[in-house]
Amino acid sequence: MGRLVSEKGSAFMSYSVSGGEEVARRGKERYMNLRTQVEVVDNIGKLIAIDVETSDYEIGDDLLAISLQLKSRHPNAEMWAERIGFNAVYTVGGTLTRIAP
Repeated sequence: MGRLVSEKGSAFMSYSVSGGEEVARRGKERYMNLRTQVEVVDNIGKLIAIDVETSDYEIGDDLLAISLQLKSRHPNAEMWAERIGFNAVYTVGGTLTRIAP
């Protein structure tokens, strides 16, 4: 994870060193490895944020909150998010399709 730094030396924005496509590939791979653990009845429809480097994750209803919890443990985490058991995290004008049994 890199940081864009202002002229005064303070970091003001993080960016992915790996690139978006690589983070997406690794994130999907990590999720597939975690599916049997996280796709349980109580988690269906919740959000999961995954650190693509360590495979550590947080599950909850608020994406910002779980991302911040994960960042508190892994400050340089490159994260991937999924909605557990569904084909998308959010939808605009469409329908979420359940993919988990």
